[in-house]
Amino acid sequence: MNRRGILGLTAVAVLVAAGCARRDVAPRSGASGCPIRLDDATASSGVVFLHADGSGGQRYIVESMASGAATLDYDGDGLFDLYLLSGVPLEGTPPVDPAPRSRLFRNLGGFRFTDVTDAAGIGDPGYGLGVAAGDIDDDGHPDLVISTFGPKVVYHNNGDGTFRDDTARSGIDDGSRVGGGVSLLDADADGDLDVYFANYVDFTCATHVPEFSDGFPVYTSPKAYDPLPHALFRNDGDGRFTDVSIAAGIAATPGPGMGTITGDVDDDGDTDVFVMNDGFGNFCWLNDGHGRFTEGALAAGLKFNGDGAPVASMGVDAADVDGDGRIDFFETTYQGERPVLFRNLGGGEFEDVTRLTGVGEGTTANVKWGCGFADFDNDAHPDILYVEGHIQDNVAQFDRTTSYEGRAVVLRNRGDGRFARLPATCGSGLSVPVVGRGTVLDDLDGDGLVDAVIISSRRSAVVLRNASPADNGHVAVLLRGTTGNRDAVGARVTVTAAGRSHVAEVVCGRGYQGHFGTRLSFGIGAADGVERIVVQWPGGRTTAIDDPPHGCTLVIRESGQWFVAPPVRRAE
Repeated sequence: MNRRGILGLTAVAVLVAAGCARRDVAPRSGASGCPIRLDDATASSGVVFLHADGSGGQRYIVESMASGAATLDYDGDGLFDLYLLSGVPLEGTPPVDPAPRSRLFRNLGGFRFTDVTDAAGIGDPGYGLGVAAGDIDDDGHPDLVISTFGPKVVYHNNGDGTFRDDTARSGIDDGSRVGGGVSLLDADADGDLDVYFANYVDFTCATHVPEFSDGFPVYTSPKAYDPLPHALFRNDGDGRFTDVSIAAGIAATPGPGMGTITGDVDDDGDTDVFVMNDGFGNFCWLNDGHGRFTEGALAAGLKFNGDGAPVASMGVDAADVDGDGRIDFFETTYQGERPVLFRNLGGGEFEDVTRLTGVGEGTTANVKWGCGFADFDNDAHPDILYVEGHIQDNVAQFDRTTSYEGRAVVLRNRGDGRFARLPATCGSGLSVPVVGRGTVLDDLDGDGLVDAVIISSRRSAVVLRNASPADNGHVAVLLRGTTGNRDAVGARVTVTAAGRSHVAEVVCGRGYQGHFGTRLSFGIGAADGVERIVVQWPGGRTTAIDDPPHGCTLVIRESGQWFVAPPVRRAE
């Protein structure tokens, strides 16, 4: 239930001049001739985070899955903070000092961060796998919902820089032991955010299945275990949730779930759920508008790749890659498999255009994980970033065609229906070795360019600062629901500049078991300005703004009021 009521305000524009001009800033660094450059800013960022997968030589299957990450503005200062998940020592693994744990890094501005885990009370000691951030209790502050190897976790944001563990009170517990991605959505259109959990396989350390390849011990396939049913929890509006997985139709079909994302797949005005299943065939849960779902991935063309084969689906993101006003999907896959780009044909139908667009060229040697769409050079064409990293730490002993470590890969959208892989010389960040897992993409310093942070398994997190030339304009949009959910999950935004429209939807939960991008960022290329912004809110209301400013962030309320967000605070 919505607890705010309708504000009833007419459209009012409150313009703040600072931060609303196009930024003609000289490139910070990087190789010449690169339209996109990402620099390694880990050392100077203050993000000191060593990921742990809990391994001690047993090669439990959950070790290879860990972990995701999230961006969120937990303290409301206009800057995106980082929550990075970690595993902990598993059975048979000696404890280490200091003990690994998930950590919260506060954004100080100026691309500087500080660890506030202890001060915020958010150092979950569990084995973190997936996370989403959103205002689940409608109090104006983003909360965290986490899936683990173990029980789910809910952190309530107190609004004073601290969190409290609300897991027991929330009632979120489906008994599953191995979680996956988390998505927040208003499944039943009652105005608040419900929670979808992708679960993986029925594994415990006691049921571990050892496996070998050419005599070498390896991490086993998920096919060694029974897949788990996924879960949907209905938000009851008082901080508590009810498990409606069976009534909603979600529990009927198990699958080894990993990444998740929501969106209006079939264009019927409600929010559906697209789920990556590891080697099993994807789920596409189609919503009837009242919170009951039917699995329709096969009919939609989303279950398998274009060859009709299931792939080891891992991460997923969504964007309108070709400017036709429809949301397309990208998924990452295992070694020997191409990633898949699904083009939206309209009417709930999709086709695999991986080969046609060049997205799959040179991708099969490595395992691919965290991913996301972002217009890194603001040329009005969404690009793709994904990270590589094998699950087998000893793969060099029996397979010389691949490697344990990989890189961050950027596929630049050329705007002609094709993508081109950037060379590793385009910024120091693209040559950093990683064992990639979760990845988040957001503008971390408020300069209008989208940056990235990578979880690297058993290694330090990697922070990439976007150092692309500032030749193109942009506008960012942050929505605030007033009659629907406050985060406006399910809303669709269309930005028109130079006669071309750019479309994006608000989602909570995306990539590889992570969360980012709730503030929508639009590149507008060389356009002199933005002609129009149209917001289609959940429930059908529409807000239109003509000739808005650009080069800044517009905060748009469902009531019709909008204003320019003040410039972000800079570190001293």
